[in-house]
Amino acid sequence: MEHPTYKNALIVGAGEGLSASLARLLASKGLRVAVAARKIEKLGALCTETGTRAFACNATEPDEVERLFGMVERETGTPDVVIYNASGRTRGPFVDLVAADVAQSIAVSAYGGFLVAQQAARRMLPNRHGAILFTGASASVKGYAQSAPFAMGKFALRGLAQSMARELSPQGIHVAHFVIDGGIRSGTRTEPPDRPDSMLDPDAIAESYWNVLQQPRSAWTWELELRPWVEKF
Repeated sequence: MEHPTYKNALIVGAGEGLSASLARLLASKGLRVAVAARKIEKLGALCTETGTRAFACNATEPDEVERLFGMVERETGTPDVVIYNASGRTRGPFVDLVAADVAQSIAVSAYGGFLVAQQAARRMLPNRHGAILFTGASASVKGYAQSAPFAMGKFALRGLAQSMARELSPQGIHVAHFVIDGGIRSGTRTEPPDRPDSMLDPDAIAESYWNVLQQPRSAWTWELELRPWVEKF
């Protein structure tokens, strides 16, 4: 059974949580990894640890996204794995939400995903090979009170992923969306003593991304839902 082989990865919306776990895992598998964020100063330790290259980019700006892909191509190679991990959050009572804040939240969660995925697909299609992965959330499938902008953006991102999967999968591009249904553990965010294992381990999530990347194309999934094993649903 033939498994896909990837060489270069780009993670957009990088930080110290899930994206850092993804960068470490992909680098350990032999991929050259690039990470992008609006502010890259916080990524220095990760780059030193993994040999990852960091690039500054506002994913909601078309010119910056196009420039990002050009720089990544020149410095680390054309990415055949692209992961969109950025999210925009605006919270508050619905009637009090500020329109500009809502627009920005949707732009980061969904429009940026479109811009990044379009640049990625244009480079992958000639070779009929590549993978584009999107990080979703509980809000991708259910909206919560006082969190309408986040749900709007994540619902839109899920719709983008589903449409892309149906269009691009027959052309050799694996598109997958991950519903992260729960909080992700970090150095500054841990489970309360009375709820052990109630948060997701970012390294475990990263392993699931890798498992999807290794799927033979005769049986690709377009969506995977992940939640803590102790959660009742």
